[in-house]
Amino acid sequence: MIRNIFFDIDDTLLDFKRAESVALKKALGDFGISLDDETVRKYSRINSLQWEKLERGELTREEVLVSRFEIFFSELGIDASAYEAQAKYEYLLGVGHYFIDGAPELLESLYGKYRLYIASNGTKSVQDRRIASAGIARYFDGIFVSQCIGADKPQREFFNRCFARIEDFKSDEAIIIGDRLSSDILGGINAGIKTCWFNPNDEPPREDIVPDYEIKKLSELPELLEVISNELQKI
Repeated sequence: MIRNIFFDIDDTLLDFKRAESVALKKALGDFGISLDDETVRKYSRINSLQWEKLERGELTREEVLVSRFEIFFSELGIDASAYEAQAKYEYLLGVGHYFIDGAPELLESLYGKYRLYIASNGTKSVQDRRIASAGIARYFDGIFVSQCIGADKPQREFFNRCFARIEDFKSDEAIIIGDRLSSDILGGINAGIKTCWFNPNDEPPREDIVPDYEIKKLSELPELLEVISNELQKI
């Protein structure tokens, strides 16, 4: 049966894209830079590509955080400090929270039935403040942030260090749920646990990263977990 559930947080439980847009507009507004939604999407694409480089081990976290603004400003012809923009943006990103639809109800339904964990590549200071604002820390038996763990998803070492902190952990009783194939799902595959891709926007699959399961809504997860547990009992 499934006992241990690992959740990614950004765009799985909390709406990162919305928080990103609000924080970015406020942060750059302080520099006298006005952004429309299309320009925010441009930044988001740049940001995503930089995080993918971290996942592949091509950049450090510190390089990602600054380089995304350096590239963004360069493409827009903006003369501003990437370091100052990053500091302002990171502070604002941790202010408040927005839930993915169904996230509070999901956590409440799973609480007490499973051991729940957060597994995030996000920056610790930002995640701590967002989790506190959302009031969801009480649901989790452990909160694992790569900056503290000393390794990043999808590295197997990230998961090994998480597993080592869980009493009586068995990989065949674990599953990870996340929206990113390149970190959450590949990470779960590397770690030898079951994987569930949260794909609300019907993104195309990748032939090289195949999840065990896929859901479009968080409300689908409790029933899926029951199905998986029943399947495992037959083995």
